[in-house]
Amino acid sequence: MRVLSGIQPSGRLHIGNFFGAMRQHLKLQTEHDCFYFIADFHALTSNPAPADVAQHTLDVTMDYIALGLDTEKTVFWRQSDVPEVLELAWLLSCVTPMGLLQRCTSFKDKVAQGISPNHGLFAYPVLQAADILLYKSDLVPVGADQKQHIEVTRDIAIRFNNAYGEVFTVPKEYIIESVAVVPGTDGQKMSKSYGNTIEIFEPEESVRKKIMRIVTDSTPVEDPKDPDKCNVFALLKLVASPDELAEWEKRYRNGGMGYSEAKKRLTELIIEYFQPFRQKRTELENNIDYVKKVLASGTERAKAVAGKTLEQARQAVGLRR
Repeated sequence: MRVLSGIQPSGRLHIGNFFGAMRQHLKLQTEHDCFYFIADFHALTSNPAPADVAQHTLDVTMDYIALGLDTEKTVFWRQSDVPEVLELAWLLSCVTPMGLLQRCTSFKDKVAQGISPNHGLFAYPVLQAADILLYKSDLVPVGADQKQHIEVTRDIAIRFNNAYGEVFTVPKEYIIESVAVVPGTDGQKMSKSYGNTIEIFEPEESVRKKIMRIVTDSTPVEDPKDPDKCNVFALLKLVASPDELAEWEKRYRNGGMGYSEAKKRLTELIIEYFQPFRQKRTELENNIDYVKKVLASGTERAKAVAGKTLEQARQAVGLRR
């Protein structure tokens, strides 16, 4: 089955990105026909600096390749290199009710946070639907809290098909392997917008400093501690073996252990986990031409599919060439 997903180039990827989505993306490529893209058009809704968009696109590409992206099997490209998606977004917008977009929780949440919305943010779900439908995607990996994104795409696809014929595959959500929210160094969800991330490939000394700053409570060393309420333990769950994790849980509950001990071990485990990928990431930094060739190859393969789908949609609505 064809699987499609995108990731915004909003900065260097962190371990929350990896355990939340990237790991699942890399696993799915061994089982399905995967199309993954860097969503640089979507990134523009927050008006980032132009130089950042370009650099972050290369960073995301290098991160994915270093972590195991199969560039021969998986189609991987930059969204803006396939402009057909914008034309399809317009065709889809003409069958999309305003009320559907106004009910989108992601838009309402951002407005509630005090963000002054632009049209791009409001129309984001239509472009997202175009991303999915342009490639006749069967499955879209999402977290359980993101099902509405796919429901909106399904609604738009069905409306278009009902009006103009069966042009689009109506996709289904693929709920990715459940991972509890990855906490950042301040205890909130790990996010670049909170400045609380641990990047996948940042220098090891920086990783150590950040982990030692992770927020914990003031329980004395000798007292028992609740692992289920500890940010350090939540991160240990991601990288420790089941046996080691059980031992840490026992030590937490028995008391006589300081949080600094757990932080030091967490540092070792995170560095160890990503160490095999660091050399590849460094090699890619020294061979940007290869990185750009990967994107160019992916673009060519993506356009071959996108062009056919767009032509079907154009003919369906009466825009015959």
